[in-house]
Amino acid sequence: MTESSSYLGVTADAYDAIAVVYAEFVRNELDGLPLDRAVLAAFAELVRAGDPGAVAELGCGPGRVTAHLRDLGLDVFGVDLSPVMIDLARETYPDLRFEVGSMDALDLADGALQGIVSWYSVIHTPPRELPPYFDEFRRALAPDGHLLLAFFEAEGGPVAPFDHKVATAYRWPVDDLAELAGQAGFVEVGRMLREPREGERFRRGHLLMRKGDQVG
Repeated sequence: MTESSSYLGVTADAYDAIAVVYAEFVRNELDGLPLDRAVLAAFAELVRAGDPGAVAELGCGPGRVTAHLRDLGLDVFGVDLSPVMIDLARETYPDLRFEVGSMDALDLADGALQGIVSWYSVIHTPPRELPPYFDEFRRALAPDGHLLLAFFEAEGGPVAPFDHKVATAYRWPVDDLAELAGQAGFVEVGRMLREPREGERFRRGHLLMRKGDQVG
């Protein structure tokens, strides 16, 4: 088993084991996060302003962000490694499409998507494994497509692992993550950093990117 497949399997198994508790914990989370909702709304507006097309939430978990994007007027579906999470998402939102899959190997044609949302889903990817994810995001996006990343911000420090409650995760300096995405051909549109609210340990980072004309 390769390192890549090993951490993917560990992550999927960890979310399978906690799926029901996790789904209940995050069910209404966005209700109390106006800044997060604003970033999602900005992403949705940019996608709606471009050519019609599908949006994928990659690492969708129980589907609450996918459903929120649907409510913002997007043609959206969800993908997640965890079969149990996908079962919960399908049960909760039977009108939406959810698929088991890995965000580094999407079963999609080149340029099939107008938008990708990765809402705290690349956080479990070891840093040296992350560049191929951005390459895959770029491949799957149409020329005018947009990418939204949500992650735990390192607050001036280096990329660092931490004891996420489900599986090991990584905090990223926002500049470093933006640079890594830029190396894959993404251009930054904007960013939002949110200080931790009560009960949260770390600052939250959000990067809104568009697919550039060329890599480099």
